Amino acid sequence: MAVAKILVVDDDPSIRNLIQRFLTKHNYQVEAAEDGKTALALFEQFNPDLVILDVNLPDTLGYNLCQEMQNRTKVFVLMLTSRADEADKIRGFSQGADDYLTKPFSLGELEVRVGAILKRQRVVTTAEKQRLVFDKLTIDPERREVTINNELIPLTALEFDLLRFLASHPGRVWRRAELIQEVWDYEYVGDQRVVDVHIGQIRKKIEIDAAQPILIQTVRGVGYKFEAPSKAGKSQ
Repeated sequence: MAVAKILVVDDDPSIRNLIQRFLTKHNYQVEAAEDGKTALALFEQFNPDLVILDVNLPDTLGYNLCQEMQNRTKVFVLMLTSRADEADKIRGFSQGADDYLTKPFSLGELEVRVGAILKRQRVVTTAEKQRLVFDKLTIDPERREVTINNELIPLTALEFDLLRFLASHPGRVWRRAELIQEVWDYEYVGDQRVVDVHIGQIRKKIEIDAAQPILIQTVRGVGYKFEAPSKAGKSQ
């Protein structure tokens, strides 16, 4: 498998160099930028698989850069911040971030997060390639595309994985902790509301009325389930 390419964006040279050296030692191909403008130029040339992105940059907010980059290539984004405030995390996730690390962090923790995010790039097995068709909604794992009435729905990498996982088990109720383990793919120790934020983002994109969801239903006190809209739904 090709070496994963990672772009590190942080205005603090000590953090930037530390991450770059550490990831290079772990056989990733790494480029680094100190501000948004340089980051975007590098992003175009380098075409990274993952961007490790500081929230506070001299010329822009990491949230804005996250959206801009994902609009271009659906790249994975791991946000770095010195803010431990939950509201900031929620904002980062709603802007498309796949994960979040609060400074100061350990390099071991960084390695686990990076590995878990990049695992989503793995080649899907034959069983997982099965397209999921539910009435007008189609989920295509091989192309990582979701369409409604043949119209492409733009989902982030994590939103796609979460929707595909729920839709692969129609009618089954999942707790937030179970979804984090299955979709995020590691022991997540943060706030489980991260699941609610991503479900909310998916609903805005696929439900007729996000306030009255039909496809992804909340099961009070437990978690979420995907409800197939028609008997024609098939899953594998």
